[in-house]
Amino acid sequence: MQKHNVVRTHKNKTSTQVGRGGTRGKTSGRGTKGQNARAGHKNRPELRDFIKRFPKLRGRGKNSNTSIQQKPIVISLAQLSTAFADGAIVTTAALIEKGLVTIHKGKPPVVKILGLKAGEKMDKKLTLNINASTISISGKAREAFEKAGGTIA
Repeated sequence: MQKHNVVRTHKNKTSTQVGRGGTRGKTSGRGTKGQNARAGHKNRPELRDFIKRFPKLRGRGKNSNTSIQQKPIVISLAQLSTAFADGAIVTTAALIEKGLVTIHKGKPPVVKILGLKAGEKMDKKLTLNINASTISISGKAREAFEKAGGTIA
């Protein structure tokens, strides 16, 4: 075998194009200079990691100023006089039994008793058993109730 008869087993490696026409030239696909072009770059917002750790707190949205207390169910004296007989005792249990109010989430409702409209009369003598947390009565309703002969305990 002579020198001019030697044949390569592997072809010569051709150089890749560098510059705008090449595939991995200039920025080598990283697109920009600085931190983003460096090897092993980590460019995450630090605050974002803390925010992602916290559970999402569900707020009350645009109704954040509304009260979370249970609103009272309004009952007029005319409704009481039609629902109850003369001399009856009015309590939250009696109001639920008569169907004037309903239990909400397993708790007795908050009830507010209001006065009479024009042309209505309170003619029955009822005993109103007020618990501080469940039943309240307005001033004019109290006057009309006592004027009719009812008692508030």
